Amino acid sequence: MGLMDHLGELRMRLVRCCIAVIVGFFACWAVVDPIFDVLVNPLLAVLPKGSHAIYTTLPEGFFTRMHIAFVAGVFVSSPVIFYQIWSFIAPGLYEEEKKYIIPIAIMSALFFICGGAFCYFVVFPYAFSFFVSFATEEIVAMPKVSDYLSFVLKLILAFGIIFEMPLFAFFLARMGVVTAAMMRQARRYAILGIFIVAAILTPPDVVSQLLMACPMLILYEISIWVAAAFGRKPKTEKDADDGGQEKTDADAASDAKTANASEKA
Repeated sequence: MGLMDHLGELRMRLVRCCIAVIVGFFACWAVVDPIFDVLVNPLLAVLPKGSHAIYTTLPEGFFTRMHIAFVAGVFVSSPVIFYQIWSFIAPGLYEEEKKYIIPIAIMSALFFICGGAFCYFVVFPYAFSFFVSFATEEIVAMPKVSDYLSFVLKLILAFGIIFEMPLFAFFLARMGVVTAAMMRQARRYAILGIFIVAAILTPPDVVSQLLMACPMLILYEISIWVAAAFGRKPKTEKDADDGGQEKTDADAASDAKTANASEKA
């Protein structure tokens, strides 16, 4: 395929992803109020008595719900999105590797959702309890709903993306782009990069950054194991195996010829 063919396919894949997100948005808009309640519950559970979440502008409630429906639509349409991503990558794979596209797309969606679930059930309770603990009798916590939900949705999306790390390591290792040895050698730089990414993707507080960086460090170590287990066999090793096999076959043929000569004699 030429460059224009690749660009045309990329455009087609992006259009399909956009259509999937739009469909997911309208599907989630129909149930946006229950989703809103689910997202607000972790905050309400830790707010002290007398504290409330508030709106400060008239259209804030409407646009907040649109934001929720959009992010929820991305999660709902994630199987389609990841299928389009992996299908675009597929031409660079071997034939035996292409059959894993659909399972990998499903696993990508599951990892994405698991990342969001980890954020909701593990990160939020600790993070919100920590933040609310700074309220005093004189200073009451009354978070703005739009700011709170923007914070929550960014974290959920960030954790969903971060949990894709082992799958990307799998494909990059299968394509020969990275190896487990390369990832081990780059570990110190990866740790630095992880904390930089955590600082960019999370609000400017140490707790949120640590709550994201720690799972990323664990996922990086898992990615090293994945690359070691499923990485492409080095060419030199493969050639050595092939050479050894050819030598064995040649020896077997030579032995057969010797045996035939002995029988004739």
